[in-house]
Formats: sequence, structure tokens, C-alpha cells
Amino acid sequence: MSKPWLSIIGIGEEGIAGLTPAARLLLQRATLFYGGQRHLALLPDDGRERRPWTSPMTESFAEIGQLRGQTHKVCVLASGDPFCFGVASVLMRYVPFADMMVIPAPSIISLACSRMGWAYSELEVVTLVGRPLETLHPRLYPGARILILSGSGATVPAVARLVTERGYGAARMVVIESLGGVRERRVEGTAAAWADEAIADLNVITLHCPDTTTGEVPLLPRLPGLPDEAYSSDGMLTKREVRAATLAALAPVPGQLLWDVGAGCGSIAIEWLRCHPTCRAIAIEADPDRCAIIIRNAAALGCPSLQVINAAAPEALETLEQPHAVFIGGGLAEAGTEVLSQCWNALPNGGRLVANAVTLEGERRLLEWHGWAGGSLVRIQVSRVEPIGRRSGWRSLAPVTQYVNTKRTSAVLGGRT
Repeated sequence: MSKPWLSIIGIGEEGIAGLTPAARLLLQRATLFYGGQRHLALLPDDGRERRPWTSPMTESFAEIGQLRGQTHKVCVLASGDPFCFGVASVLMRYVPFADMMVIPAPSIISLACSRMGWAYSELEVVTLVGRPLETLHPRLYPGARILILSGSGATVPAVARLVTERGYGAARMVVIESLGGVRERRVEGTAAAWADEAIADLNVITLHCPDTTTGEVPLLPRLPGLPDEAYSSDGMLTKREVRAATLAALAPVPGQLLWDVGAGCGSIAIEWLRCHPTCRAIAIEADPDRCAIIIRNAAALGCPSLQVINAAAPEALETLEQPHAVFIGGGLAEAGTEVLSQCWNALPNGGRLVANAVTLEGERRLLEWHGWAGGSLVRIQVSRVEPIGRRSGWRSLAPVTQYVNTKRTSAVLGGRT
């Protein structure tokens, strides 16, 4: 490692007194400090420059990056472990790691585990610092142990309400304020009966959901194929069985981006996102009313990060970030093979293209494209038992023709209409 000019020091609730000798030495050598007002106030008043975080913080990160090669010894003060949902991972976009010296304090996660007697490997960890409350939804399931990094004292009652509304009101909630400091305090209760009590902004929330097996609480697993009833729709919904097969063909991978073209109610994009917290998706839908439905479904199912674009393909696709996978669920009959061509050309090598058609016109487009570009075609036929008078019988859903292809070459195919 070259001589680091940037030090990032994690500070616990005990303040400067809890720092290691190495961290203290870096503090002494620093000429310029960045951090929150709370951390900067811990420093001795000796005239060295202090710069509190800007809003948004990215302005400060960019400023720090521009200090490279200057005479400053910069020190960033952070909470706990700077790589645990902290500033260090973001600063690496602006400063090479070889220029850094990072000294962590115990993370809030490790401290909370030590207070609760929980194994970190068995936890669901969620941060609600600057993120929507709905992010919590996919982590709620029978028996789940969830550790929530809270945004403020107001986060606690909001979490209690959301958990109760989802049917887990019996979940045990433990809130620990000022974790690791002399003012540490523990407040316990259940989500449904959570008291309206003032909670300090510096807190962590733990949840232990009941091991519900009675069927009273709907199961919404992260595997593809949620119940159709989990979605609001105007009828444009990929049915559960077809949805599971479609996601299997799309093969979600952590960190990768999906285009959901002709998204309907957004079910494919939503279930792609639920597969892993780092998955990303863009839903493209021409109907504004359906866009509103997509946004509601994404929030209700824990995917508020879903980007929704109210526009028609293929024009809407021209400026989007390159996807790793594309699903075309609507618009094939109207846009012809042009939308297939543009989606295929946008994919990198190894990218996946999946398209479903339920009309003869859409199926004809897929047959034409298959003859030109290769890939595979599958007919998916699903039947469900439904009442027929006083008896029961099989009722077939509309058959779906599914096209699947993985890009193995950098060759570009021209569109046809």
C-alpha cells in the first residue's frame, strides 16, 4: 500500500476515549477533518479545519476525491465500522483503496448481536437510514430474526405499524438506544402493542417474528411465483405459474439489471428485485394508469427502488442503462420485431432475452424472430381446478408462447417491422 493520505476512523458511542492507539495517531496527524456534526464536536478545539457533511453527502465525497495529491492529511470520522453500511464503501468510488487507512470500531451489528445473543449468520440485516420503510417487506417471514439500522426515533413506531399490518403483530421488538455507550437503554415490547414512547434518534431495532404455521399470515417468499392475489392489476398480470417459469428463464443474478418492457402491473420486475437486495430493474410501461399500479405493487412488496418509466418501446429504450436481462411482456404485436431487435442489441454477451406472447399476432412475431435469431420456444399451458356448477373441473388459462435466448456473440441484428 502506498502512503495513505486519507484515514477513515470508526467511532463508537464511547467517543474518542474508545479509540485504539493507531486511530489516535492518525487523528493527531490529520490536518483536515470530515464527518457529521456529532463526531466533529468530539475533536479538541485546536484550530484544525473541520468540514461537516454536505447535503447530499456525495458533494463532500467528490471534494475529498479532489484532494488527492495535495498536502492535506484528511481524516473522515464515521460511526462504528465504516464498511458496514457506512461511508467507506461509497468513498471508494472517489478515492483508491490504496490511498486509505481504515480503522473500524465494533459495528452496530456486532454490538446488537452481543446484546441479543443472536448469530450474525442467522440474521436479516436491513438499513432504513435514508431508505424507504417498504424495504422491510421481503424480510418478514415466520421465524425471521431481523436487525434494522434505524433512521431516527420516528422509525420505531413506523416499523411497528408496518409489521403489524403485515400480520406479524406478535413479533418481539427490542430497541436499543445509544448502543455501546454509557447512555445505552433497552426498550422491549411486541409490534402490535408498541407503546408511544420517545426513542432517541441513535437506535437499532431487532425483530423476532413468530414462527407462524397456521396459514393466517400470507407467505410472500423471495422465490419467484408469488400468489396472484399479492398484486393489484387491471387484468394485465402474468399468472403465477408462468411468472415462475419466466423468472427461471431470466435467471436473476445479484447486482444485475433487468428491463421489463410492457410491464403491465410490474410483477416480473418486482420478483426479479425480490430475489436479491442488489438486483436492479426498470419497468417500461406506456399506460400511465398501469404505471401507478406498478408503483403501488412495488411499495407493497418491498421493492420501492423499482424505476418506472411511462413511455412506449422501442423509443423509451434508447437512453437506458445497458441491461443484463430483458423481459418483453407486451407490445410485440404493435411494435413488430423492432422492439425485439433493439432489446437484443442492447444486451451484452451472456445477456438473456425472454419474451411472452398470448395473442396470435404476438406469437407470429416470436416465430419470425426465432427463425432469424435462433433461441428456444416453449408453449406454457396452465389449467386450474374451478367450480363447474355443483362440481369441479379443469379450466385452462390462455396458453403462453415463451421465447428464450442467451446472447453468445457481439453480432448486432438489425430490426424489421
